[in-house]
Amino acid sequence: MQGTDPDVELMLAFRAGDDSAFDGLFRHWAGPLLRYLERMVGDTATAEELVQETFFRVHKARARYEPRARFSTWLYRIATNLALNELSRPRRRYIHEEQDEGRLHAAQPRIEDVVELRRMGDTLERELAKLPERQRIALWLSAAEGQSYAEVAQVLETTEKSVKALVHRGRAALVARIGDRGIGPAREPKQPSADGRTREGRS
Repeated sequence: MQGTDPDVELMLAFRAGDDSAFDGLFRHWAGPLLRYLERMVGDTATAEELVQETFFRVHKARARYEPRARFSTWLYRIATNLALNELSRPRRRYIHEEQDEGRLHAAQPRIEDVVELRRMGDTLERELAKLPERQRIALWLSAAEGQSYAEVAQVLETTEKSVKALVHRGRAALVARIGDRGIGPAREPKQPSADGRTREGRS
């Protein structure tokens, strides 16, 4: 892992005493993490606080850090747990109606990959915010952040099969609510290869 992930190298340098490495990680990931957390909690101020708390926890983990996964996977797991804790507070809890699985499966829904997801505008943003938290996380990380199902499974501490189901339900719910305007074929996110590069997942 160390040889294929430059962010892991930075974190290891930080563990070894290079404080500038932590600054580099913050500059690289603070923006994407803020965007992700805004989608999760629906509030910029809260998302900013969670970004700070995430990096505070990264800083605290300095001495005991071990590169068991890509740095981004570890980082998003911390951020996701913080977001779920925030959403579980009584004042922020949302009640989501469970939709009929048979109907959603029969619809064979599809939704755009990362580029089109980011262009679909305010309607999609609003409907995405209405999804159950784990569906929203799985769909955003796989479609918008380009993480593989295996990486999303690590973030959510679940199986790839469960992630695929969450993504399918999330896509189905979005298509049911906004229709198929501008919606094209979905593709599995790029999968990291042994040399650290990415390859297209099979659909």
